[in-house]
Amino acid sequence: MKKICVVGVGYVGLVTGTCFADLGNRVIALDISEERIEILKKGILPIYEPGLEEMVKRNVAAERLDFTTSYQEALENADFAFIAVGTPEGVDGEADLQYVRAAAESIAEAMTRPLIIVNKSTVPVGTGDWVADIVRAKQTQPIPFSVVSCPEFLREGSAIQDFMNPSRIVLGSLDKDAAHKVADLHLSLRAPIVVTDLRTAEMIKYASNAFLATKISFINEIANICEALGADVKEVAAGMGYDPRIGRSFLDAGLGYGGSCFPKDVKALAFMATVQGKHPQLLQSVMDINKYQRRQVILKARELLGSLKGKTIGLLGLAFKPNTDDMRDAPSVEIARAVQAEGAVVKAYDPVAMHAAERMMSGVQMRANAYEVAEGADLLILCTEWNEFKQLDLGRLKQLM
Repeated sequence: MKKICVVGVGYVGLVTGTCFADLGNRVIALDISEERIEILKKGILPIYEPGLEEMVKRNVAAERLDFTTSYQEALENADFAFIAVGTPEGVDGEADLQYVRAAAESIAEAMTRPLIIVNKSTVPVGTGDWVADIVRAKQTQPIPFSVVSCPEFLREGSAIQDFMNPSRIVLGSLDKDAAHKVADLHLSLRAPIVVTDLRTAEMIKYASNAFLATKISFINEIANICEALGADVKEVAAGMGYDPRIGRSFLDAGLGYGGSCFPKDVKALAFMATVQGKHPQLLQSVMDINKYQRRQVILKARELLGSLKGKTIGLLGLAFKPNTDDMRDAPSVEIARAVQAEGAVVKAYDPVAMHAAERMMSGVQMRANAYEVAEGADLLILCTEWNEFKQLDLGRLKQLM
């Protein structure tokens, strides 16, 4: 059993800490938000992720998982400190590292014994070296430490499955011994482990997300061409996917990517390239296509209804993807605001995200189910492919609209 401190109880931190506890480690998850820690101590989760609530309660009851706002408490006798704080998008698309800096400074001031600091946050290439410099500068006394980059590859909606059955573990450090100690934490998962240097590990995360976003924008561009030529993009994607060089995953045409990772990570990588004097044309095209997909929905609405003024538009699904309540960069928000600006009334339903959506979607009328959304609507837009929408009674929808 290792003692692990996880800084940040957002999506990545809470999943990471809980899963490590479930593997038999002693984990203290820390956050500077007293409100968030208090609700977690009461067994209430700040996020929705299938299976996570039950896992948190089980490990809290087993005294393997606890929550605190104190760095001193979290780092007492800790072997590892995972930094899993947010890195929101900055003004020019760069990653905002203020929370990483604050975590590094607080760890340096509170640590009392040798420590391996593991960066789980998605950070620009070179951040590991920067974190090490901050810790050295802020230590009250010289205490040995190492920095290891361990990027996360969790998909919202299947994060526990992804953590417990990873496709690979990527570790980067200038201290190979420290990297191998972090690798030991993951050995029971029986996944391939890639050990490299700090900057390469950080780049693997950005390159992976950029490639997946590229696949999404590629199939959306193909979908638009298919529509013009009378071909079925779903069959095209299936036919392409049988080729092992291409693969079937992420070839689903729709409204484009959203969420907390792909939008900001593609922008951040493009920003890093530009700063270095490179010209990220492909990344820029990926972003442009993604923006166009959302605008195209509005163009279709105008084509079908003419003026949107006074029309009622129904949105089925609000979260950026199914099995999450995450509304960050969700296409539904942009679509709702666009049709409202043209005078339309908007009704909406999502199985789990409506509470989160209400804070972001002023004037949108939330309904209890898809059929209430359809009642009196002139147009329905499927924004999130929740399973419950796959078997809707289309005849009933037609009667209600």
